[in-house]
Amino acid sequence: MNRLESVHHITLQLEDILDQDVSAKNRQSIIEKITSLLEKRGSYMDEVSPPFTSEEKVLGEKLVQLNKSIEAKMQKLFSELKVEMKQAKKQKKSNRTYVNPYDKVQTMDGMFMDHKK
Repeated sequence: MNRLESVHHITLQLEDILDQDVSAKNRQSIIEKITSLLEKRGSYMDEVSPPFTSEEKVLGEKLVQLNKSIEAKMQKLFSELKVEMKQAKKQKKSNRTYVNPYDKVQTMDGMFMDHKK
């Protein structure tokens, strides 16, 4: 087994996890799995250093293509998460405004202020 086999195996696992349907219920567990696999892959990648055999070069090219795919999928996942967080924040603000509609009103209409000394 060459040095890049473990990195390739973990990368394939990452791609499988990112291919799953992500819902609000399973998002937390998927993100935890992705994080742990990325940490593990990072530690294996630190051990990989040149010179590479021809077999390792071919596997490295496959890894680069897989990595591009994984990066795009992760960007999509996190952009969906950002959108959902913005919606939750907006909903929270809307609920607060509904409960107390005059909370942020700062008009001075109908009010007399005496400035005599």
